[in-house]
Amino acid sequence: MLLGPENPLSDPIQEFESAFSVVFEDNHLIAVNKKNGVLVQGDHTGDKPLSELVKEYLKKKYNKPGNVFAGVIHRIDRPVSGLVLLAKTSKALERMNKQFADKKIQKTYLMITGNKPNPASAKLIHWLTKDAQKNIAKAHLKEVKDSKYCELSYALQKASDRYFLIEVRPVTGRSHQIRCQMASIGCVIKGDLKYGAPRSNADGGICLHSYKLTFDHPVTGERMTLTALPPADALWKALS
Repeated sequence: MLLGPENPLSDPIQEFESAFSVVFEDNHLIAVNKKNGVLVQGDHTGDKPLSELVKEYLKKKYNKPGNVFAGVIHRIDRPVSGLVLLAKTSKALERMNKQFADKKIQKTYLMITGNKPNPASAKLIHWLTKDAQKNIAKAHLKEVKDSKYCELSYALQKASDRYFLIEVRPVTGRSHQIRCQMASIGCVIKGDLKYGAPRSNADGGICLHSYKLTFDHPVTGERMTLTALPPADALWKALS
């Protein structure tokens, strides 16, 4: 089953369009295309996260007087755009969490960089350490103290005169994994100052987009693929 923004199952309420649009929804799951700059879960900033915005969306859409459930199944970084999957029931959340833990969910990202990858496609294996104070990861070619194994594959998709579009498929789900691993081979994500980009993007985000998720539906067991279009700016349009 392939679903994407061209055939959504529900229309987003206009009030929430600055934060997300709905890609898929049924009685068990809701998948949204998050705008960059929106938190997925609450943090020290106190800014309203996507999880709360989706709850408000569901309350208004269905005119529910009480609390609604919207459990975060996975996260993407604040400056990253794209697909985020949430569970509408605790049973769906538990089953989807197990799929993530068992690595049964396939994730595909798109990124834009100013440097051509060499080789054009490859598998990357690193061990990541994290500086919690600076909130930045470092990639190591060998296991070191307090490091975590991480793996991804990438493939160059398209090029313009200045930029390159790369598809990335992470196998593991470490914090900042794509940003750090791709930067380690010289392919810093456009706008990602934290990992070496020369300048920020005008909107404050980075050119990394959660594009596709493939998983088994937690109730029906049907294999599903959801997609979300990249941001509608000129560079993404030129390369997508």
